[in-house]
Amino acid sequence: MADGNALKDEARARAYSTPLEDFHPGDPELFRNDAHWPWFERLRKEAPVHWCRDSEFGPYWSVTRYNDIMAVDTNHAVFSSDAALGGITIRDARPDLRRPSFIAMDPPRHDVQRKTVSPIVAPANLAIMEPIIRERAGRILDELPVGETFNWVDRVSIELTTQMLATLFDFPFEDRRKLTRWSDVATTIPMPGALVETEEARQAELMECLAYFTRLWNERVNAPPKGDLVSMLAHGEATRDMTPDEYLGNIILLIVGGNDTTRNSISGGLLALNQNPAEYEKLRANPDLIPNMVPEIIRWQTPLAHMRRTALEDVELAGQQIRKGDKVVMWYVSGNRDETVIENPDAFLIDRERPRQHLSFGFGIHRCVGNRLAELQLKIVWEEILKRFRHIEVVGEPKRVRSSFVKGYEELPVRILN
Repeated sequence: MADGNALKDEARARAYSTPLEDFHPGDPELFRNDAHWPWFERLRKEAPVHWCRDSEFGPYWSVTRYNDIMAVDTNHAVFSSDAALGGITIRDARPDLRRPSFIAMDPPRHDVQRKTVSPIVAPANLAIMEPIIRERAGRILDELPVGETFNWVDRVSIELTTQMLATLFDFPFEDRRKLTRWSDVATTIPMPGALVETEEARQAELMECLAYFTRLWNERVNAPPKGDLVSMLAHGEATRDMTPDEYLGNIILLIVGGNDTTRNSISGGLLALNQNPAEYEKLRANPDLIPNMVPEIIRWQTPLAHMRRTALEDVELAGQQIRKGDKVVMWYVSGNRDETVIENPDAFLIDRERPRQHLSFGFGIHRCVGNRLAELQLKIVWEEILKRFRHIEVVGEPKRVRSSFVKGYEELPVRILN
């Protein structure tokens, strides 16, 4: 723990000694080392709308306070998500590789495409899914080794969410780990030693994804409409004539959206409870707190650290002049710790009074379409954990993803104590 505190002190000293004009809060290394917190704390206090003049992602604005983020997120007329302008992440896709998907579109195209897939997470459908999720969660948990150290991310978080994704797509179950791989490949930053080392290697794998899903499309388009996502896209009026690029863009969106957020919240929730043992005790004493704990986990973890927009016109925000064409990054991870809006935001409190007051799902037209499904999976997994295990102990440091977009974990070593 002393080492952990020393690292925190070091991160804080760096954040407060670096001149604001040299700030690059989107540096992926800050997130890999869990060292980003003091940088955003300082920005919220001293430069809530901040211009980074240079970075590996080019220049960009950082919006770090809750209410300013809301102002950007709910104003799609001024702040565009369009893939042609760079899309929704701090990292621009190469112009020749910009694939449209409904999250990287503005109205009206966004609205009709989103409407095509949204029935899959309607309340009636979630009611059908609940017993399936519960049965699978129970089976995954029952197969875990008690008393041995294992990687929670792989055995539980990835497995549960990948099984769910396979169901949503009606994807061949034995190939489900391909979905995990494609999700990770789509969001990673290519570099030596990374998951993919070059952009060309990434594109080759994404072409495999497109080929696989094109085969599924051709099967479904020639069959009567069904309730899975591929069939919905193949038969939907607004989506049945998509180009291959657009189809792949939407498939990747649905894979990443259905995988990364839930998976990293399942891991992040267990880590939070271990870091806050009084809350773990509170949960064991009163499992009825689970529905309240779930949104608190999602706030505390913030599984996607940011979303990006591009200014369509000159605009003022919090006293700063943003120019047409500027990249504007909404740091949800910072807004979720904004002490002017959320009481005691750095504390993890499973009985927090207003746990749904968070930005993790976004706001406005791009609010996460699967937010209720994500919450349902988290709720069920914790109900099933408490039925089985007295304590799941984190026994080593988590290995975090090197990304300032996906805020997640590669490894979380744990041991079950019963």
